[in-house]
Amino acid sequence: MMPLFLAAATEHAEATGPIEGLRQTFEHFGVEPKLVIYQLISFLIVLVVLYKFGIKPVTATMEERNRKIEAGIKHAEEMQAKLAATQQESAAIVKQSHVEAARIVDDARKTAKEFLDRQTQEAAAKANDILTKAQQSIELEHRKMLADARTEIARLVVSTTERVLAKKLTDADRSAYNDAAARELTNV
Repeated sequence: MMPLFLAAATEHAEATGPIEGLRQTFEHFGVEPKLVIYQLISFLIVLVVLYKFGIKPVTATMEERNRKIEAGIKHAEEMQAKLAATQQESAAIVKQSHVEAARIVDDARKTAKEFLDRQTQEAAAKANDILTKAQQSIELEHRKMLADARTEIARLVVSTTERVLAKKLTDADRSAYNDAAARELTNV
């Protein structure tokens, strides 16, 4: 409808003057110029009020939301980067702890082996010590038995000789015979 209105106004304005033609065109269609101006002014007022109290705050709110969204996205990206760094750090710590645990296990095995070797050596040394002491004890017991046997044999020889000779010997004679018998038995 507007193009038709403008076409008619343009034709009519060419025939008369531009303002007179516009006024006649308005009258032809039943439009009052004062009302159009009032409506235009009220439309501009509504437009200014809507812009000031509606569009401008909504635009500001949308810009604020956009800033917050951008800040949230930036923060999320930073957190994601920190998370990745933390994961890498924790992976490095886990790897290091595995290496440390392996080292500790190896050290424990070495210590256990050294302890076992030391205990084995100590046990062998104690066994050798006990064996040596046992041999010395046996040797000492053997010598003591031999000495006791010699003394007993010497006493028996003296006693038998005394009976054979049927005479009583003095302690000095008996001691001399015992010593002589012990020397002879030692040579045997």
